[in-house]
Amino acid sequence: MQLQKGLVLRSTGSWYEVRDTRDAHIWQCRLKGKFKNLGLKVTNPLAVGDYVMFEIENETENFGIIHEILPRDNYVIRSSVHKTAHAHLLAANVDQAILIATLIFPRTSLGFIDRFLVAIESFRIPGVIVFNKQDLLNDEIRDFQQQLMDLYESLGYTCLATDALHNHGVQELKDLLHGKVSLFSGHSGVGKSTLVNTISPGLSIKTQEVSTFANKGVHTTTFAEMFELEKDTFIIDSPGIKELGLADMKPGEISHYFPEMRELLNECRFNNCQHINEPGCAVKDAVQEGQIAFSRYESYLSMVGGGDNRK
Repeated sequence: MQLQKGLVLRSTGSWYEVRDTRDAHIWQCRLKGKFKNLGLKVTNPLAVGDYVMFEIENETENFGIIHEILPRDNYVIRSSVHKTAHAHLLAANVDQAILIATLIFPRTSLGFIDRFLVAIESFRIPGVIVFNKQDLLNDEIRDFQQQLMDLYESLGYTCLATDALHNHGVQELKDLLHGKVSLFSGHSGVGKSTLVNTISPGLSIKTQEVSTFANKGVHTTTFAEMFELEKDTFIIDSPGIKELGLADMKPGEISHYFPEMRELLNECRFNNCQHINEPGCAVKDAVQEGQIAFSRYESYLSMVGGGDNRK
């Protein structure tokens, strides 16, 4: 039996599109038997971005069998829609995670942005925030957006402002993607697919208008899928997500994934300080002194308390 190394580009449940690393040929593969989920409580054993070893089963029919999942550098999970005790493995071996956000039509809440950043911090994946649909902003919202970009950049996150319809900021985003595997995420309707199509028109990813009635996007991407923009440059287009990460994350861990809080944790009076009601809390003091943005602290409280910050 001869095994080939391949890269999983797409998963549709029981079948996987696997790209042969030798010649870039795409094979339709299935898993051989049951695979353990490497200690993860997830609904799927394989994710887009995984490297696997597979056997060519039928060259004429283009079929293969996956025998082994190779070790991952990292992975990204989201809460499972169907199984509350499990998560869904969204992507693996990601160099950076890019959140496409919009402040209008539809509005991406600050709570959602912060939840995304906490999740990727926990996965140790660099984060980028792309504020799209600049053409829809008035001066007041544009000023607010600049304040947000200044805030998040001060925390170490790269921020870009784009307008896919008028090609504004698209080249900067393309430069940011070069030579990396980038996960694209965001609510439906924020212009993810339009941005990707503008960067690489040959992909022709399906797009759909935002519903005016609900001011929410309609899901167009059903499964996460990886696309090659150029040599060694890949993007993973994920479905519009309602909740990312925080699976199996204990409340006491969450402050570790806020960079501005992480720096102060050793200065709190109590080692197990939750930064809510405890005396001598360095984090609360920093919030009162304006060193930590109140919006970020609100997001933290919502996550610790299990509040709904998904909108």
